[in-house]
Amino acid sequence: MAKRRNRLIFEKSPYLLQHAYNPVDWYPWDDEAFQKARHEDKPIFLSIGYSTCHWCHVMAHESFEDEMVARLMNDVFVSIKVDREERPDIDQTYMAVSQALTGSGGWPLNVIMTPDKKPFFAATYIPKESMFGRVGMLDLVPRIKVMWKTQHGELLESADHITATLQQAPPPSIGVKLDKSVLKDTYSHLVNRFDSVHGGFGSAPKFPSPHTLFALLRYWRRSDEEGALMMVEMTLQAMRRGGLYDHLGFGFHRYSTDEKWLLPHFEKMLYDQAMASLAYLETYLATGKEEYGRVAREIFAYVLRDMTSKEGGFHSAEDADSEGEEGKFYLWTEDEIKEVLDLEEADLAIQVFGVRKDGNFAEEASGRKTKRNVLHMKESLREAGASLGIGELELGDQLENIRQKLFEAREKRVHPDKDDKILTDWNGMMIAALSRGAQALDEPEYEAAARKAADFLLAKMRDQDGRLLHRYRDGDAAIRANLDDYAFLIWGLIELYETSFHVPYLEAALHLNCDLIDHFLDEENGGFYFTPEDGEGLILRRKEMHDGAVPSGNSVALLNLLRLARMTGNPNLENLAAKMIQSFSSEVKGLPAAYLNFMVALDFSFGPSSEVVIAGPSGSEYTQNMLKALRSRFLPNKVVLLKPTEEGEEGEEGENGSPEIVNIAEFTKPLKMVEGRTTAYVCSGQVCESPTTDAGKMLENLGV
Repeated sequence: MAKRRNRLIFEKSPYLLQHAYNPVDWYPWDDEAFQKARHEDKPIFLSIGYSTCHWCHVMAHESFEDEMVARLMNDVFVSIKVDREERPDIDQTYMAVSQALTGSGGWPLNVIMTPDKKPFFAATYIPKESMFGRVGMLDLVPRIKVMWKTQHGELLESADHITATLQQAPPPSIGVKLDKSVLKDTYSHLVNRFDSVHGGFGSAPKFPSPHTLFALLRYWRRSDEEGALMMVEMTLQAMRRGGLYDHLGFGFHRYSTDEKWLLPHFEKMLYDQAMASLAYLETYLATGKEEYGRVAREIFAYVLRDMTSKEGGFHSAEDADSEGEEGKFYLWTEDEIKEVLDLEEADLAIQVFGVRKDGNFAEEASGRKTKRNVLHMKESLREAGASLGIGELELGDQLENIRQKLFEAREKRVHPDKDDKILTDWNGMMIAALSRGAQALDEPEYEAAARKAADFLLAKMRDQDGRLLHRYRDGDAAIRANLDDYAFLIWGLIELYETSFHVPYLEAALHLNCDLIDHFLDEENGGFYFTPEDGEGLILRRKEMHDGAVPSGNSVALLNLLRLARMTGNPNLENLAAKMIQSFSSEVKGLPAAYLNFMVALDFSFGPSSEVVIAGPSGSEYTQNMLKALRSRFLPNKVVLLKPTEEGEEGEEGENGSPEIVNIAEFTKPLKMVEGRTTAYVCSGQVCESPTTDAGKMLENLGV
């Protein structure tokens, strides 16, 4: 008998499609669902998750695929499924509800609310049956049914009160003056949280949180505080050695369930790859150590191999589960390794990758020990070589041969599902990372991938009015873009311009920035709302600066404003940035370690920051050498413009009808080559150095 499908079958989201054959009569978030709830006087059961979420799968298998639970839900509720990655605005709104009602949040997120979207109950994972003090679906749903009938007025009053409390605007912030001492305070907070044994910050679970490392690297560069660099290096080395990293196929899993970085939750998220690669690239430039550049190359290899669509955009994520088990694709028994490798290789792999006969992986739900292993490196390649009496290079070659054999064997397994939707914000991050990788590692393949993705987004991810869209899948671009979409794509386009010096990318960044200001700006208090002024009317319109798994959209937008102001000479953008800093200053001052990407922008604003204009033939050896000198150093607080001398000095358009840089940055108009040679113009703090044709002198002018 064919399974009965519900309305989710018509959706594009892989997460919603996973539930399209549930016996629960799911609706997507649309007017039909709310009209039905009002007409039938039923509460809404809102369930929010994402396609690669392990505990979302657990709850789905236990409850949403269960006929008994489904009958109860269909009788009592109008049930709505939301993909948090498609609708982060809905997710943010009801995550705030969960945190207010329960003190915590996470996914799956389940909220019960009135037909007018006002919540009165929230929980994360709910088991099928009540256990260990946690109410189960079989008890919860009948209880809600009774309360909806017998305590209807009280529930509506509670929902009104909860909503009104959440909507209550905080008193306007007077603002405080932030100076460089806030950077030192941030560093002190991070020192106190640093795990000096295992690297990273805090205890289990541990997330990569690369923006923490961005802030530390900038503080190290500003203060020469070696402890800041030590924390960065120790964390990155521990992450790469641990089970958090996929040692065979590359790329990072979402987070570590333990403090040692050994046991991951096995989802692979695009944003983690983008942010982690940036952290390794910056540390490579800061230290000159090839090991960090190598990790960035490996991450890019994974993304370009497994996460790139035929259109050029990047897929969202890979699942933690395969064949109904978390991590099954990634785990190995000792016997499986011996089947793939010859005896000598197997012995080496078992020793280096910490493989145990009894296994090191236990199922989280039951705690049952298995004989399977998460591959990890107990020590660095150098230390392992010393222990084994093998040179580091020789050991590296042997492990690469082993890796390829194990990878090829693993490829024959059933792969985890892939969430192949393309999200504008996460793609913007990946464009930024690949662009920086192209610069730091001198790799044209990364620039080409970044350009293809950017061209796809700019062509396909806009509506008929030119406004940005959030999600693309299966030929369909939809859902009005949010703050993160604009902020992260603008960031990516700025990085891509500084890589390719293709002026239309900078022009596109400026156009999108204008849209962001027009539709998202809080004109009275500064900063940007997460949703546009003409977006869907949810119970909350949020404006936040604190970071989560990724940097906050406001902090990225702040740095974008500062960089675009310097690149164009537009003081209005700098004024907007100053108002943003003032707007968030009080809350940042109170807990600076929660606003680490804000510290990155603040570090830029404090200066010294520099504008560098290279005037010369774009393809000449001298110009390229000048650019390579810039790109081989860790110089985060600079912007770089190229004024190609092959462009007409007075013309409005360059080659192929593209705009010239002089039309965007008018201050570059008089800057010419000196004595017919590629010339660098460096300005810092409104003071310009004498133009130079010497790369070494250029770096000296930049304080290197």
